[in-house]
Amino acid sequence: MNRRLPSLVWLRAFEASARHLSFTLAAHELGMTQTAISKQVKNLELHFREKLFERRPRSLILTKAGEAYLPKVRDAFNRLSVGTEEVFGSRKSEILTIRVSVGFSALWLGPRLAKFRHSHPDIDFRIVSTVWNGDSDESNVDLEIRYGSDEWAGFSSDRLTSEFLFPICHPDLLKANPPIRSPEDLRNHTLLHVDGYEEGWAIWLRAAGLENISAGQGLHFDTSIISFEMAASGCGIALGRSSLADHVINKGELIEPFELRVPITEGFHVLVPEHVTLQPSGLIFKQWLLDQTNKKRVA
Repeated sequence: MNRRLPSLVWLRAFEASARHLSFTLAAHELGMTQTAISKQVKNLELHFREKLFERRPRSLILTKAGEAYLPKVRDAFNRLSVGTEEVFGSRKSEILTIRVSVGFSALWLGPRLAKFRHSHPDIDFRIVSTVWNGDSDESNVDLEIRYGSDEWAGFSSDRLTSEFLFPICHPDLLKANPPIRSPEDLRNHTLLHVDGYEEGWAIWLRAAGLENISAGQGLHFDTSIISFEMAASGCGIALGRSSLADHVINKGELIEPFELRVPITEGFHVLVPEHVTLQPSGLIFKQWLLDQTNKKRVA
């Protein structure tokens, strides 16, 4: 912080006085006495050791220093006003805020948001992306989308997705050296992991009868996005969750080399903090999420 930064009270008095070229009119605007305004401007001049006004019997005239400083002060107050309104003003309460994991945001929610906006152009929203549950200090959240089990303390929740695990890879790996023709061939390739999920490669390998392949070998990442990018680059085999992997498969970036899909207990849920009473926009968005995943209406 610049130690030469003067008091905001002095700056406010200076800006109003410079706009009116009158201590009296500035005092009337700010609800203060003319003496108080004059003293605050004097303190500002003493702070800089520079006169900002030429005092005349019935008016004020800005000095060259005052003329140079006034646009800077006005700009600072304008920025402060805009920033305050954005963070704390009425617009804040009108914008629906949804906190979503970055993988779900990019791979599931993002591709669908345009449809919601087209259907509800009057609803403004803000998406706050996080890597994992609860790793953001964002407090003014209306809805959250989290991955895991069915219950979270302090929230009411509705399940959005039922998940299946299955390997995905670049098509070229089917004819690589060595090629991928059956699940046993995974022992010759790098497994790509997303840390943080409780259910992963060990579950799929066990269901495929491949107890002799190390479930922990390979590369580890903190989001599905990076895992899928590495797989698309031919650097290994990613383990997809149906809600996220189906998107990249449908785009033709990755393929599903085997037919085995293993159901798991985890999934994505839409949560409402217990202290939040959803406004109509929040109720509409929540129901839209449930409709997108073919869930029934939850009262």
